[in-house]
Amino acid sequence: MTKILAFSGSARVGSYNQKLVRIAARGAEQAGAEVTIINLADYPMPVYNQDLEISEGLPPSAKLLKSLFISHDGLLIASPEYNSAFTPLLKNTLDWISRREGEDASLVAFRNKIAVIMAASPGGLGGLRGLVFLRMLLSNFGVIVLPEQLAVPHADKAFDEDDQLIEKHNQDSLLKLGAGLAQTLKKLQ
Repeated sequence: MTKILAFSGSARVGSYNQKLVRIAARGAEQAGAEVTIINLADYPMPVYNQDLEISEGLPPSAKLLKSLFISHDGLLIASPEYNSAFTPLLKNTLDWISRREGEDASLVAFRNKIAVIMAASPGGLGGLRGLVFLRMLLSNFGVIVLPEQLAVPHADKAFDEDDQLIEKHNQDSLLKLGAGLAQTLKKLQ
């Protein structure tokens, strides 16, 4: 069965992006994928520092996350936009799990991965600018990032009381993003 890891670059309680990734995950599940939804708040790590890596190795949370990445075929990632880029939390997470350990191949956690990215922001562009940088970083790691993406503006007013998107077009697009990732992965298996 196709396995997808779904998470957001936000650790905030009530995160719009965590809500977004949950909807996309449902679309992937409806298309037959097994989805593991995680919250990066559950994987605390220090800010990446090579001296720390040399003296102590990968933090336990980084090792656990790296194994989760390796064991999944695809990634659903929602990221808030911080000053026109993706979050420091997401960057730090990706930095730690990109590191080699022992006989690991370079960037083993990202090998043969396909991803879909999305964003939600209270701003008028919905986090769109940050997705440009996220796409670039993932591509540099060798991840194939599907061209379809979604940026939801005015996120503070975009969700109903059940954490679904009020605008039907966005809700449907998000479900299709998740389903599209699942279908692409199935075709490639």
